[in-house]
Amino acid sequence: MLTNQIQQAARMLGAQARRNYGVSAVVLSKATDPIQQLFINKLRDYKSKSSGGKLVDATPEIERELKQELEKLAKQYGGASGVDMTAFPSFKFEEPKMGPINSSSA
Repeated sequence: MLTNQIQQAARMLGAQARRNYGVSAVVLSKATDPIQQLFINKLRDYKSKSSGGKLVDATPEIERELKQELEKLAKQYGGASGVDMTAFPSFKFEEPKMGPINSSSA
């Protein structure tokens, strides 16, 4: 009886230790990693500069190169003229039409 209680207490303490270590490791890593914080700050700056899906800090030369590449893709893939090549494609999946199951014809 006492052995069962000791084993149960040891399992509970082990589970608590694992949980506490998992939580504290995340908290400590956020507080002590300056490289990660610098990266997050740069991402926030970049995100604040971007507007409407346009390139950030793009020169007229870069814009011209983008236009040329999109025109090259339109030529390469034939019927793609007039299609926005920067948009994510949309997919339509239709349900197949199934005929009736006739078990008496077997």
